[in-house]
Amino acid sequence: MFDYTPFHRSSIGFDRLFRMLDEAQTGETPTYPPYNIERLGENAFRITMAVAGFSSEDLAIEAKGNVLTVSGKKAEKSDSPAPDYVHQGIAARAFERRFHLADFVEVKGAELENGLLHVSLVREVPETMKPRQIAINQAAKPKTIEAKAA
Repeated sequence: MFDYTPFHRSSIGFDRLFRMLDEAQTGETPTYPPYNIERLGENAFRITMAVAGFSSEDLAIEAKGNVLTVSGKKAEKSDSPAPDYVHQGIAARAFERRFHLADFVEVKGAELENGLLHVSLVREVPETMKPRQIAINQAAKPKTIEAKAA
């Protein structure tokens, strides 16, 4: 475990980076539900999560700052008796999965299809942040004064 405290004292604006490094060191990475992250284009991505058994009412997606949180909790059905499983291999437990998004990445939408939740992401960099070419002007030649004979 590495202590980032000295860096906190001498840096400004890197709190999110240090928090992410601390979280990565804990070693507690959830494995449920499984997911894929696809690059669909230069600035388009899609997260696909396997959420078999969950309906759209059981799922919640929240984008807050640079964190996307997808959570699921099965609604309890009080009117029907609990099933008597001989084998239960389909997990329907509650989950919460967080994704740290880069700057300027926005969630464009979500779709539930055949037990897969697709979350569409797009990186939209503002014009002021995009690289631009700066024109180089030629400096005017210095004027020389010629000496005249008297």
